[in-house]
Amino acid sequence: MILPKYINVPAAWKGVDMRQNPGRWIYSLAIDEIAELKKAADDFLFSGGDIGSLKISDFPLPTFGLKLKNLQETLTKRIGFQLIKGLPIDQYGIETTAAIFCGIGSHLGFARSQNAKGHILGHVKDLGIKLDDPNTRIYQTTERQSFHTDSCDVVGLLCLIEAKEGGLSLLASTVTIYNEIQKHRPDLINYLFDPVSTDRRGEVPEGQKPYFNIPILNWYEDLLTGIYQRTYIQSASRFPDSIQLSKEHLEAIDLFDEIANEPDIHLSMQLKPGDMQFVYNHSLLHDRTGFTDWPEVENRRHLLRLWLAMPGDRELPEVFKQRYGSIEISNRGGIITHNTRLHVSLTP
Repeated sequence: MILPKYINVPAAWKGVDMRQNPGRWIYSLAIDEIAELKKAADDFLFSGGDIGSLKISDFPLPTFGLKLKNLQETLTKRIGFQLIKGLPIDQYGIETTAAIFCGIGSHLGFARSQNAKGHILGHVKDLGIKLDDPNTRIYQTTERQSFHTDSCDVVGLLCLIEAKEGGLSLLASTVTIYNEIQKHRPDLINYLFDPVSTDRRGEVPEGQKPYFNIPILNWYEDLLTGIYQRTYIQSASRFPDSIQLSKEHLEAIDLFDEIANEPDIHLSMQLKPGDMQFVYNHSLLHDRTGFTDWPEVENRRHLLRLWLAMPGDRELPEVFKQRYGSIEISNRGGIITHNTRLHVSLTP
């Protein structure tokens, strides 16, 4: 495999540059766009529609839909993320808010299951679960998540309640990290293209191992695609037949994390209630800092989450079938086990 010395694509950005150019990644909803979203949600819910099976044809957005078409390109072929501000969720109930979020998602792609229960609308909230439980998902705790990707093309978040303190959202370009390693430690770059074992944390598809073996970086069809979760790579070592990493592999992964955590490399933002963030997993990493929550259960930090398969997206290498189930464009990603039934839960 011949790797490029430098990858020059729009997704190869640095946080220091993005902070100076917020107009590149922040979009504020106009009054007429908010009204259009609310009407589409009201009409859908009045018709008795099931949010879990909501399709683009169920959620007409004659004006804002054109902006979302452009957002598809921004995510998959440009900088890889966008923050949409201004949705007045304080005026809506949870059902209306969920319908709007899933309706926007239907204009971007196709919702995928986020856990073995088949939830296509996820709830990111501290459930008081201990991180030392090998089946715990980090988003169910107050701990820092570390930079990672999710098992889908695009992840979307809608903030309902922010934490009392902390809980910043962090983004970093996988392509930029690659370029930095090629620049400073090219002797380590190839180790990131070797398969590593990543723990499935108890959500195991039928016929699969409790972990998958996919390289952190993949060069395919002249595109760099990342898949990464350091914490789950570490916990996969509990399986005797998992891939055991050499000191060179660990040095390369340490450097990967170190670069992602450099202030000039990543971009941080505090999601406020009503903010929606969409991130392209194949070229970006995302993270969340640890946080202190409010003592009242009803006031605890709470975000809704979507996992989306994107139409017209890049091809993925065959090895991704271990995690994505299928690599068919528009029909890949998510977590599917033999008991999975796709549906929406309005509570965590």
